[in-house]
Amino acid sequence: MSLSVRILVGLGLGLFGGVLVSGNYFPVLASLPDYIEPFGKLWINAIRMTVIPLLMALLITSIAGQKSTSIVADLSRKTIGFFALMIVIGCLFTFSLAPFLLSLLIIDPDASRELLVNSSYTAANSSELPPFSDWLVGLIPPNPVQAAAENKVLPLLIFTGLLALSLLKVSAEQRKSIVSFFDALKEAMFVLIAWIMNLAPFGVFALIFPLTATVGVSVISLLGSFIAIACGLIVVMVLMLYPLAVLVGKIPLKEFIKALIPVQIIGFTTRSSLASLPATIAATEKIGVSSTISGVVLPFAVTLFKFASPMARISGTYFIAILYGIDLSVYQLLLIAMSIGLLSFYSPGIPSGGLLIMTPVYVSLGLPVAGIGILIAVDLIIDMFITLANVSANVTAAVIVSRADRSKT
Repeated sequence: MSLSVRILVGLGLGLFGGVLVSGNYFPVLASLPDYIEPFGKLWINAIRMTVIPLLMALLITSIAGQKSTSIVADLSRKTIGFFALMIVIGCLFTFSLAPFLLSLLIIDPDASRELLVNSSYTAANSSELPPFSDWLVGLIPPNPVQAAAENKVLPLLIFTGLLALSLLKVSAEQRKSIVSFFDALKEAMFVLIAWIMNLAPFGVFALIFPLTATVGVSVISLLGSFIAIACGLIVVMVLMLYPLAVLVGKIPLKEFIKALIPVQIIGFTTRSSLASLPATIAATEKIGVSSTISGVVLPFAVTLFKFASPMARISGTYFIAILYGIDLSVYQLLLIAMSIGLLSFYSPGIPSGGLLIMTPVYVSLGLPVAGIGILIAVDLIIDMFITLANVSANVTAAVIVSRADRSKT
């Protein structure tokens, strides 16, 4: 049985078992999620412990291994251009469909009033979001070691990228010794990741079982229509990536699907593009993307770009406006889409950070900031689909950027 099939089995068993526990069909199993949950966290920690050394090794070997900075600049330009284009398309897609779909919702006034009263988020919570100036200054880490220890990935990658570029200016002998060290580190990480991935079916089960047992169907029944619309829009955009990879990236559909499934399942269950990075690298390797290209494209993708986040956040903002009875003009709808699309590049590493970045948009347009609390309540489910879409887009980007390189082999 292949790893993909085993992961699917683990996912299915976790969902089925969690529903049984949440429905209280077997009361004797009620405490089982508490015992299983730590094993899921252990598996996630095992993945995350490889991320920092792997990202640094990938960047240094990919950049410092080139003959000049022009190759690196070309790869970076293609990657940034692809994701900027995809975010624009995603925002326009959501702007075109979400208002119409959400207008079809029949919202019971009593249920709406109860939902608004129970929303615990207030404007005071927005203080958790660091000012943009602090984020901007923090991009250059005064202490790279501290940045690594605090899991500040983007500042660390900026330092690593600059270090790799500086190695192109030293003697070939000196550069070779450093690149060789990080190349060996990269290979060691791949071995360690292979061991961890063999445990993926158990890790996925240990993650999804307690989650389903706790959430059950209560959140889905409460805000099911909105969740279905937001997640449906994301799924449509994910499906659009397949013909894009086949037609533009020149990759066989069957091969692309087979490589992508494990990444999507891990992204869906972990809700973390970073935690999915080892599986993403393995997927690009299977479909012939060179380590030189993936070493530049994927670090950019997992740290800076959030492909599906704008779609979910734009839909959420439109939903809150409807819930509060606020009529938005076409101009305001478009302005919300554009603002959230731009802000998606800045996502702080705190819980619901992708939602908290919307606070300035709400304040500037006079929308109720308290509505963000409602979105936080359902973010657990929607974020699964966001991450699934993000990791799918990351692999698609690597396929498209590597098209010319793969055609030579």
